[in-house]
Amino acid sequence: MNILDLFSSIIDGTVISQFFQGDGWMRLVMILIGCLFLFLAIKKGFEPYLLIPIAFGIILVNILPEIYGTFNADGEFEERGLLGYLHLGVECELYPCLIFLGIGATTDFGPLIANKKTMLLGAAAQIGIFIAFFGALLLGFNFFEAASIGIIGGADGPTAILVSNNMMNAMGGDNGGLLAAIALAAYSYMALVPIIFPPIIRLFTTKKERLIKMEQLRPVSKTEKILFPIIVTITVCLIIPSATPLIGCLMLGNLIKECGVVPNLVNTCANALLYICTILLGLSVGATANGETFLQLETLMIFGLGITAFIFAAISGLLFGKLMCKLSKGKINPMIGAAGVSAVPMAARVVQKEGQKEDPSNFLLMHAMGPNVAGVIGSAIAAGILLSILI
Repeated sequence: MNILDLFSSIIDGTVISQFFQGDGWMRLVMILIGCLFLFLAIKKGFEPYLLIPIAFGIILVNILPEIYGTFNADGEFEERGLLGYLHLGVECELYPCLIFLGIGATTDFGPLIANKKTMLLGAAAQIGIFIAFFGALLLGFNFFEAASIGIIGGADGPTAILVSNNMMNAMGGDNGGLLAAIALAAYSYMALVPIIFPPIIRLFTTKKERLIKMEQLRPVSKTEKILFPIIVTITVCLIIPSATPLIGCLMLGNLIKECGVVPNLVNTCANALLYICTILLGLSVGATANGETFLQLETLMIFGLGITAFIFAAISGLLFGKLMCKLSKGKINPMIGAAGVSAVPMAARVVQKEGQKEDPSNFLLMHAMGPNVAGVIGSAIAAGILLSILI
């Protein structure tokens, strides 16, 4: 064996040669995309807690597809790999629900309780979900795919993943990397809230409206904070049973926080459990982004419809905020309507920043947190509605 043959046999023993055979170049492109997401997460700070494990999952599965699993001719698992077993947590709806448990343990519903009208702003922002749903239908996606795409407008990654997984199961399996595309779109646009929202806010509000100062919120009693998750759980789950997993976990986490008698559970849910599930969810979702299934025209359409849903969600919240401003005779700053999406607390911080650009003494953060946390509830309810209609 000469030196060239030796070198050739070494190359053949690696996966490098596979990138230059058939559709192997797609896997190489996905590795580069994974590296891009790592750059955005680490250098630019775009949703690093989830984009880092998602990006790493993308890189791993495109280097060695068997780490996710091997499939038969019908697209069913012949044998699961490491990431394939981790993906069972997505298939069983475990990770999204446990993440909602952690979110509940870190969320203060006080601003929403103090100003219950802002619940309407959280509801109005969910209109973007249904606009994208019908838009996807017009572009040729089926009902299940359209529902999965529409939920991106809720700006809630775990909810988008849970709905997409349910819709894929209803279709009989993954459809062209649908889950990975929707998850990446949802978290990418959540990370871009500080870039996307300010021009929309300035376009749909006047300087006079942006200068409105809102009255200080009333203090919320401990009893109110304890009763809120119990009442919301019973009310929502009785009316929309499909929303029970998400709403139940969200409100349980919040009740654990507000009752004040189980500090160790609060610490576990808000820290260890939340971040462990975030890592596992990210790796599992990234592992579905195989180059051969992800790099399709449908993927680009999903990203386009996702940004449309996201923008319309912000616009819907702003327009309803303007209506509430008129009805309250100028007591409500319509900018807080943009915080009705479920990107907590980023959307509320953007509203605060835009308010202080006009008047440094104007503090809107707590007022914007009302519709912001209402958006978390609203996206879970919207998901429940879609699931109850289509499954």
